[in-house]
Amino acid sequence: MTGVPAEIGAEAQAAEILEEARARPRARGWWPPGGSRRDRGRPRAPKTPWRVELRRNWVLYAMAVVPVVFLLIFRYLPMIGNVIAFRRFRPGGSIFGEYWVGTYYIEMFLNDPQFWRVFANTAILGGLTLLICFPLPILLALALNEVRARVFKRTIQSISYLPHFLSIVIVAGMVMQLLAIRGPINQWIESIGGSAIPFLDRAEWFRTIYVTSEVWQTIGWGTILYLAALTTVDASLYEAARIDGANRLRQTWHITLPGIRPTMVTLLILNIGTFLNVGFEKVFLLYNPLTYSTADIISTYLFRVGLVSNNFSYAAAIGLFQALIGLAMVLTANLVSRRLVGASLW
Repeated sequence: MTGVPAEIGAEAQAAEILEEARARPRARGWWPPGGSRRDRGRPRAPKTPWRVELRRNWVLYAMAVVPVVFLLIFRYLPMIGNVIAFRRFRPGGSIFGEYWVGTYYIEMFLNDPQFWRVFANTAILGGLTLLICFPLPILLALALNEVRARVFKRTIQSISYLPHFLSIVIVAGMVMQLLAIRGPINQWIESIGGSAIPFLDRAEWFRTIYVTSEVWQTIGWGTILYLAALTTVDASLYEAARIDGANRLRQTWHITLPGIRPTMVTLLILNIGTFLNVGFEKVFLLYNPLTYSTADIISTYLFRVGLVSNNFSYAAAIGLFQALIGLAMVLTANLVSRRLVGASLW
């Protein structure tokens, strides 16, 4: 009695599996192994009617109603007001301006040297914040991920992220108290033979003060996000790396960082989008006329020009320009990220 050779039986079984896979309904953008992109034209699984989907997941849609309404009212509806960047607005008149002036206000701020000084301050503060505040939470998360003592790890986490929940007013008050002429830092400087420094009245110190306080306030919150992303990395990869002789540094470089890369890219793109939206509240509370040369940013300049001087059309033109730059930077960062690392927001 002769049987069928094992090779022929295996090939026949593989052919049957492939034929069954090709016969099944396929999701959009998928084709079976060994198939081609032409298989996309074959019938797909029918879509679930929206009424069935709504009835099945009504709780999730109900939870999304409030955030969507909030975005529509406070984010998208105010965009209509951008029309006054091209119309003459007078307090007490129409909210859409009195008459059309075209690009008059845009040309005005483009030819204003003070605006470009403010723009440069904003770009420098935003760049320093992005350059320093973005990588530090990653480094702290990687360090805490190596800690095995749970009590120590949780203590460091709690201490580092608590400043995130403090009010900006409280943070600014603490900075003022620490850097006052008779504050703790100046007392320490005098104790070692130095002279007291009026930090908050020196323009050259403002950027250091702002970035340092921003690091102290945000590093812990960013660390939580990256620690949550680290929990999704497959532990078997580390075991395989140790078997291959990889040390902790190589495991971090080849396993940990690629594992949290989508989170890193997402946060980086979001931070780039707010590059020119340097925090108004903290700058407004810490700066003064003596530090305008380095501390005055677009947000504070708009406050003085728009609300104090009642030049709303001019302020709207600058705000529209700032928003367009932010949009262009987000789109560019998303495109570069998708092309280079394969991860993006959309």
